[in-house]
Amino acid sequence: MSDPRPVFARRPLLAAAALALAAPAAWAQGWPTKPVTIVVPFPAGGGTDAFARPLTAAMTKNTGRQFIIDNKGGAGGTLGASIAAKAAPDGYTIFMGAVHHAIAPSMYPRLDYDIVGDFVPVGLVSSVPQVIVVNPQKVAANTLPQLLEHIRRNPGRLNYASAGNGTSHHLAGELFKLQTNTFITHIPYRGAGPALQDLIAGQVDMMFDGLGSSAGHLRGGRIKAIAVAADKRTGSFPDLPTAAEAGVPTYKVATWYGMWAPKGTPKDAVERMQAEMRKALESDELRAQWAQLGTETPNLWGDAFGAFVAAEVKRWAEVVKSSGAKLD
Repeated sequence: MSDPRPVFARRPLLAAAALALAAPAAWAQGWPTKPVTIVVPFPAGGGTDAFARPLTAAMTKNTGRQFIIDNKGGAGGTLGASIAAKAAPDGYTIFMGAVHHAIAPSMYPRLDYDIVGDFVPVGLVSSVPQVIVVNPQKVAANTLPQLLEHIRRNPGRLNYASAGNGTSHHLAGELFKLQTNTFITHIPYRGAGPALQDLIAGQVDMMFDGLGSSAGHLRGGRIKAIAVAADKRTGSFPDLPTAAEAGVPTYKVATWYGMWAPKGTPKDAVERMQAEMRKALESDELRAQWAQLGTETPNLWGDAFGAFVAAEVKRWAEVVKSSGAKLD
């Protein structure tokens, strides 16, 4: 049945409908029209920050708009995640989290956000193996067997730094203790950056760190790598043996980093974010930087990335339970 109203009476409604249909496409094409905030839930100098800065620099260059990192460290990365989850879902706040946020639900029972339910998964930024590193002035070991012997000769005297309670650094240490039947005291920090600085300064003995944040310090000789917790050796450090080669075959831990948007962010905005991320990650410049940081360019986006995160939440819940890891 046709609308009986005169054409001039229907014009405002027709115009509004046309605008509603055109708005998403125009909005996506125009994004970003102002600076975009990337919430990084750790201090500068850590692994998340090491990947966030070159990625945001590339996106700033490609779009002509500023992508600004906002470091919100604390509580094992959960403080920044909580802030990002409550941000306006308008496409101008993006959260760059990590594997730590798949561990947090098992370590922090009173979280005021849900990494699966309160965010839209955008994509994986990188995945790097963790590496066992020591201060060479404090730990006289060059191999994993030598390190284990040193720990067992000094029970309870060695300590390891982490980026905070419930982070992959923390759980990697607890898993190492469980699988090697050793004891090392956990010292939590407010991020990998401060933890690494104290490791370099000799305030702590060792650390289970993502290769991305340790790589530069390893090349500078400020810390020493003992083994990499991966299936195979890394191309950036081909002489570094895996934990399996060194006698601990089941010790495998990776630190991954990803991007999320607050729940409710328009689909068009998320798709444009993904397009800009792909463009940056596939550039020769970032491929070379990622190789230097011990990782390859990933290819996991949207729902597939979301499914990966959900599976990681379950996996780390089992590790927390079997290791008996607790907040220190």
